[in-house]
Amino acid sequence: MTDLSKKCWRERVTAEITLAHIQQFAAESGNNMSAAEVAAFLNQDGRAHHMWIHMMQAGEDYMKSILEQSAEFPPVKQVSTHASLVH
Repeated sequence: MTDLSKKCWRERVTAEITLAHIQQFAAESGNNMSAAEVAAFLNQDGRAHHMWIHMMQAGEDYMKSILEQSAEFPPVKQVSTHASLVH
């Protein structure tokens, strides 16, 4: 039985990369950008959508690898779901 009172209990996981994160990444690569510049960069040429697709695929790949390592669960069938991730 799952203890729903535990703070770590999740029905879903939401991850985000904020403008502040991207500003930090840019600064680490020597490119200082304002928040407005980062927002424009993120929304240019569908970058935000492409990042979402990559994040979803990375999460899916991670969970499949964890499930495959667990003796409690049967192996996860490798099915390409890329088309289903396009939002």
